[in-house]
Amino acid sequence: MIQKHDSAGHLPVAYRNKDFLDTADARSLRILSEYLYPLSHFRNEKIRDTVVFFGSARIFEASALGRYYNEARELAKRVTIWSNSIEKSTRRFVVCSGGGPGIMEAANRGAQDAGGKTIGLNIGLPFEQRPNPFISPALNFEFHYFFMRKFWFAYMAKALIIFPGGFGTLDELTEILTLVQTQKLVKKIVVILYGKSFWTEIINFEALVRHGVIDQKDLDLFQFADDVDTAFELLKEGLTKHYLEAEGELPAIAKSTV
Repeated sequence: MIQKHDSAGHLPVAYRNKDFLDTADARSLRILSEYLYPLSHFRNEKIRDTVVFFGSARIFEASALGRYYNEARELAKRVTIWSNSIEKSTRRFVVCSGGGPGIMEAANRGAQDAGGKTIGLNIGLPFEQRPNPFISPALNFEFHYFFMRKFWFAYMAKALIIFPGGFGTLDELTEILTLVQTQKLVKKIVVILYGKSFWTEIINFEALVRHGVIDQKDLDLFQFADDVDTAFELLKEGLTKHYLEAEGELPAIAKSTV
């Protein structure tokens, strides 16, 4: 790599040398940046923890599964209204999505409808994934590394709502369930699969138990909901029990071993 001088004939210091930062040798710095940059924004915005919405980028209001878009928007709105009513010094249970279109857009849009802050953890992809316009500007992040994006999904999440989706949604769902099952997430986390008929068709959970590759008790790691009212009550009940009523609660940022 040829080192380039600036107009005054000086070499740039290493941390300002873009040619170096784009090399394989600087990969660890890029990875660290995808940890520290969001962390600084979450601290500045006083974000304590999140409610994460997963779901397909291909589900829109006018699509065959359009009801899920509208219901994700309404659920995010209700969560945000409830969250904003909680007395706190930090923002709690902030709606977070993958930042793109479809269900992700619906979640951010619903939170914005309620006048709340809302997070988008976007990932650079060759298709589909562009940041939606409903993310709070200071909480709009672009990731290169999938694993760093997943880290931030898991690190502050106190609840997950998983709407119908494809490979990406399945990956996110099974990743979190694995972390909970193996106790890599030591915090309590509410996991709701929205749309029981979809999920039980896509994943035969009972067959996994029958074949002995998961335990019967692993089915208790998540719950199903088919409507906004049920999902909201499950979320509110779980978050209130595990966090709002908990005595001597540690700061949320210290509760994950991820």
